[in-house]
Amino acid sequence: MKTTPLLLALLASLVVLATASDIEKDGTLLFEDHFERDEPTPDQEAIGDGWSSNSAWRAKGRKQVDLKDGAMHVTRVPEADHGVAIFHTLESVFADGAVELRFQLADGDDLGIDFVDRELKTVHAGHLCMGRVTLKGLTITDSKTGAMNLEIREKRLAGLSDPELQKLMKTKSKTFPLELAANDWHTLRLVIEGDTMTATIDGKEIGAFASEGIAHPTKRWITLAVNKSAVVDDVKIWKLK
Repeated sequence: MKTTPLLLALLASLVVLATASDIEKDGTLLFEDHFERDEPTPDQEAIGDGWSSNSAWRAKGRKQVDLKDGAMHVTRVPEADHGVAIFHTLESVFADGAVELRFQLADGDDLGIDFVDRELKTVHAGHLCMGRVTLKGLTITDSKTGAMNLEIREKRLAGLSDPELQKLMKTKSKTFPLELAANDWHTLRLVIEGDTMTATIDGKEIGAFASEGIAHPTKRWITLAVNKSAVVDDVKIWKLK
């Protein structure tokens, strides 16, 4: 049988569907949140359901996360000296796992899903690996052996020009182009298996990236990272191994 581009595309879509089905069938659902609630005090940040944020120390206590219309609306305030980080401790530590959520972005917005182990002392703030999406692209990054490794971070902060370091950094992330409509709902799923993170949006595989730091065996926290603004809903976290 002759293999046509249409057949290849169909086979690729079936592989994505099978992978999604395996996660929901074989994985353990650790957590889900649909944000169908309001804060007890409207002008104070109280996300609930195990979530916390860095607003207290990065935004002088100003509210940056608002629960409304059954979703989590995130907006960085002018006083903040850092992007908004919204943390959730995992019920069970995992090596392999998956995170899925729905999101809306406007022009210039971005949203990161960061896998974290704060008990790891060789990296800044426990950053291990991340998938970050904009309307124009999705980037998968190995932070553990890349920019958040303490030795590498110190060199970069010091502004040292090291050709070998620059060469190394180019191997620690990969960006896949996208064309997403602003302010539409999309579903992002990141799956970690071994040293590989695979990203799908709206059921279509966007890309996969392999790097040793992604395989870190103890992922203990999930952080949602927003530099400007984003809307998030229907978060699900699975443990695969």
